[in-house]
Amino acid sequence: MTTTARSMLDEAWRALDGPPEATARIAFTGIGTLPSAFAVTDLAAASTAAAALAIDQLRRTDPATSAGPLDPIRVDRRLASLWFGTSIRAQGWAPPPVWDPVAGDYRCQDGWIRLHTNAPAHRRAALQVLGTPADRSVVADAVAGWSGEALEAAIVNAGGCAARMRSQAEWAAHPQGQAIRDEPLMAWREIGPARLDAPVARPIDPARPLAGIRVLDLTRVLAGPVAARFLAGFGATVLRIDPPDWDEPAVLPDTTLGKACARLDVRTAEGREQLQRLMASADIILHGYRPGALDGLGFGPSVREALAPQAVDVSLDAYGWTGPWQGRRGFDSLVQMSSGIADTGRDLRPARPPAPADAPVPLPVQALDHATGHLLAAAAVMALLQRRRDGQVTAARCSLARTAAWLVRQPLSDDAATVARAAQDDDFGPEVEATGWGPTQRLRPPVRIVHCPMRWSRPAGPLGRDLPQWPDMSIA
Repeated sequence: MTTTARSMLDEAWRALDGPPEATARIAFTGIGTLPSAFAVTDLAAASTAAAALAIDQLRRTDPATSAGPLDPIRVDRRLASLWFGTSIRAQGWAPPPVWDPVAGDYRCQDGWIRLHTNAPAHRRAALQVLGTPADRSVVADAVAGWSGEALEAAIVNAGGCAARMRSQAEWAAHPQGQAIRDEPLMAWREIGPARLDAPVARPIDPARPLAGIRVLDLTRVLAGPVAARFLAGFGATVLRIDPPDWDEPAVLPDTTLGKACARLDVRTAEGREQLQRLMASADIILHGYRPGALDGLGFGPSVREALAPQAVDVSLDAYGWTGPWQGRRGFDSLVQMSSGIADTGRDLRPARPPAPADAPVPLPVQALDHATGHLLAAAAVMALLQRRRDGQVTAARCSLARTAAWLVRQPLSDDAATVARAAQDDDFGPEVEATGWGPTQRLRPPVRIVHCPMRWSRPAGPLGRDLPQWPDMSIA
């Protein structure tokens, strides 16, 4: 469905305020590998292409490059799809399981509900509401006695994460679904002129167009880390900051590629001062906190803009920036349940392992996260381009729920009955990457820009392995 991928790219590129004629440069190749009722392969291809196109726009500000031939930018649909799953093939070790033993879909009195319990605090909240130990069968019995609406509200009010399965019609009638309908795919806000000493006009290396750009990554699972990983692939210096007690072991071998990873406790004066220094010297501040959460830590928009008037501010949340759920905790799998994606998947069931006939059928990967991550990366680069051209600094934001709305508007996929083809030997690069967990092979990049290879200067590694300071991320 390359036609769908191209129309989705056109829509994303308009949201990014890119020149319309540029999308003709994208050449989609390969055959996707994500069977689904929805156009997930096209979502992967289009969002990856939008980020690649933004990179090319920036590199072409170099005089020599802008005068050169307009070579096509190739986006491999198969590789883009595979990157939306996992990019690694571990050699002699096994990554941790993706889901906590309690996490998953449960039948309730009037349908289905999903509990997201990967974070210890979220697990405690759900178990406290249900009054059960962390035993899946006991949890299932307890959930069966609740209505979905009541249990969702109780867990959310207790600080946990849950989502009742709704149909697309129910979501369209829901106040949050209505709010999302009116939000743009990418929202922009002008911050103002960059400070005079900001290096906004540094020379561009067309082979590594983000070299020298500092990205402060304040994001968690999964969209924000995907965005920062993409930026690192084209030369950005990415420093990820996490609190002392945070971990997300299942995804780190994928998402810490190319990054320095440090910990800071911003509840202390020393931690706040260090984060202030990092913000003040960043080119991009990437954050995925719920609306108002950074304000509560003392780093609201006015503070960030005062500390770093030169920094592009790029942010995301789960359920959108307006409406009654704008401050709700959420993740990709929960947004799929809320927005009708998991319900619609039941009616157009692709080839999947056996499951109860009425069980939710989500997307084959966390596609909302990955697509939103690529949109964030594209927005960051386009904002850098504007800063370079006229000295104006902008902020951009998007949400998983708005990406979901973008997806469900597309024609239903003809891939629904196909079977996913697992990654093959020739999908991986020949190099062996020495990650912090063991050796692995990495998928070949899904993007090919002539004379501008996508590559990373650091192997993936655990959180907290580095000091909270900008590292030397140079690459030969």
